[in-house]
Formats: sequence, structure tokens, C-alpha cells
Amino acid sequence: MRVVLTSWGSRGDIEPLAALAVAVRARGAEAVVCAPPDEDFAALLERVGVPLVPLGPTVKSIVANPKPPTGQDAFKLAPALVAARFETLAAVATDGCDAVLATGLMPAGARDVAEKLGVPYVLACFHTLGLPSRHFRPGRRPGTPSSADETDYEVLWKQDAERVNELYGAAVNEGRAALGLPPVDNVRDHVFTARPWLAADPLLCPAEGMTELDLVQTGAWVLPDDRPLPEGLREFLDGGEPPVYVGFGSMASYAPAGVARAAVAAARAHGRRIVLGSGWAGLAAVDDGADCFVVGEVNQQALFRRAAAVVHHGGAGTTTTAARAGVPQVVVPLIADQPYWASRIAELGIGVAHAGPAPTAGSLTAALGTALAPGVRARAESVATAVRGDGASVAAGLLLDLAGRSGGADSRL
Repeated sequence: MRVVLTSWGSRGDIEPLAALAVAVRARGAEAVVCAPPDEDFAALLERVGVPLVPLGPTVKSIVANPKPPTGQDAFKLAPALVAARFETLAAVATDGCDAVLATGLMPAGARDVAEKLGVPYVLACFHTLGLPSRHFRPGRRPGTPSSADETDYEVLWKQDAERVNELYGAAVNEGRAALGLPPVDNVRDHVFTARPWLAADPLLCPAEGMTELDLVQTGAWVLPDDRPLPEGLREFLDGGEPPVYVGFGSMASYAPAGVARAAVAAARAHGRRIVLGSGWAGLAAVDDGADCFVVGEVNQQALFRRAAAVVHHGGAGTTTTAARAGVPQVVVPLIADQPYWASRIAELGIGVAHAGPAPTAGSLTAALGTALAPGVRARAESVATAVRGDGASVAAGLLLDLAGRSGGADSRL
């Protein structure tokens, strides 16, 4: 049995697919990942022996610019990604395909290829914020904006679907026509399906009541990491009390200006050393102080367990990794689902939601003061025992069962 997994997005979108691919392989099936050809992602997948088929442009070429992408950029990228999915997924499927699972930035085009092949399709998400709901407004999306006076959620979500059609509709229906398929008039709901999967921990991201769709919650897809920490980092960690870790992952141009300087000052205000994760934002030491160590790509599962607190942007993957490590968090939300994760960490009592995306030395000092309190650490360690790590295995079983029940060649397992 062979399944195709696809995404276009940040590290937080690609690493869970690697975890799922490994879990699929552990069940005796084959998984191939179609994802952006960023060097970081290629190295990640190569490390776990999962084939990568390049899809679309690199993410870094879009986001790692002096300014964040604009709405105009989105209207160029959206149809290009749709065309890439039609072309790439169809080509990969010529070697056999029993199911297609898609995630990441609105994966329009993936379901259509699966439909043409006659195989199951699953949409997976890492949070519920983009799913239509009677309980909250849709997030911001390029296209014709809703009126600031509109308060009816049903109307707002209808307008959200219209914005998705503006971005993706023409390209999707052009691709469908080329495959001999009829057009669709609501791309968003077509991509989501009535039964998407939620690849998030039930404690960190409870699904009940968040959407009217029939969510299947598998738990977070966590890729085990047994890599040793670099020697220099181990020596730094062994040389004193646990440091504060600060990193903003793939945020690149979204990362707050001057955040490294503010973070170093805040850590020092509490007598703490600091580890800066350079990430795509290129965080760097602000002086030659021996109390600061800069790391690149590293085993965060191991590093976070040795930190006093973790300051980060609130991506789903980083939030889950820190929660599983039992370390207090300070979340500085910048875009998308990050404000949700910040509020959830605060609600659980395992960290602090920073007020706004532009931290100062003073605001980070205050936030760290709360996060470093003994009671928060104790609560974080308690919650860590309840955060599940088997989501990828659960999802792999469901996906292979779905493929087999639909006529996939399960006899090849």
C-alpha cells in the first residue's frame, strides 16, 4: 500500500508529515511526501528516510524577505501552488497511490487529483481556527474584506469562502476541467471536506464545539528525535543553571525587530543565561557575553527539557514540544493561529501569553517573571504527563484502514 502526503508551509507543517510517514512505514506501507524543496525540509525528511518530491517554490523564498508577503503576493502564489499540486501529485500517483492526505496552506488541488484517481482524500489541520464555526470569526485572508460592522458569523464565514474562491477558484476549476471533472463552486469546503482530521493534542487543542464539521482528532503528529545536542551546547548547558530559550522558528520577516536584544536583557534581569535559536529570522548574539549561546537547527525535544522557560512565537509544533517537555512558556503570537496557542497556554496555567507581537525588554522581563514562578513550572510538569505522543501512529492506522476499505491494495501490506 502506498500513500501520498502533501503540504506547503513552514517547518511546523512539514515535520508532522514526516512523523506520519514514519508511522505509516512502521505499519509496513509506503509513504511519499510532496512538499516545498527548502533545504531544511529536505534534510529533515532525509534524516528519517522519507522520500521528498518537490512541490512549488521554497517557503523561504516567499517569507524570508525584508517585508512579509502582501495580498498581491498571495494572489500570485495561490494559483501557482494549485497548478503545482495538479502536476506533482498526478505524476507521483502514476507509481501507485491508495490515498492522499493534504495539510498546510489551503491545499487546493489535492482532493481533485485523488478524485480523478478514485482514492480516498483526507484534509488534516493542526488547529481549528480556519474551520467554519458559529463560535468565532474567520481569520484574515487576502481578498475582498468583510465590513467592519458585520457581526453575523454565518455571513462572515460565507464571505471567507468567497475570498478562498477569489484566490483559488479559477485555478482549481481549470485543473479539474483538464482532468475531465466538473467545476466546484465552494473551494474552501471542497478542500476541507465534511470530516477533516485534527492533528493536535486534545488537552492543548480541544475540538468539542469548535466547528460544525465532523472532526476526527488523532492527537499531535510528533516525530521522535534522538539526536544528541551539539557538544558546545551541551557544555553551555552543563556550565550553569538552566537557561531561557528564545526562538521564532520559520517566522523570518514576521519576527519582531530587536527581539534578541530584548530577550537577552530580560533573561539577564532574572539572572538567567539564554540560548537563542537563530531560525529563519537570524537571531544573533547582541554582545560577546558568555551567558548567551546561539544555536541553529537542533533537537528541541532534548533542549527544551533543559530550559528554564521557552519564549517562542506560538506555532503548533513548538507549543506542543514545549508542553511535552514540561517547561514554562512565554508565547509572543505574531500571525495566524498563534494567538490561539498563546491564550491556550495561559488558560492551562503553563505559561504566559505576551500582549502583542512587539516585545520590549520590559514586557519580556515581566512575562518571564510570571513564567519562572515555581507554581508555573510545577503545573507545566503536570500537564506534560497528559500530552499524548501517539497521534502519528493513530493517524497512520486510520489512513491505511481508509485506503484498504476503499479498495486500496491492502494485500500488499
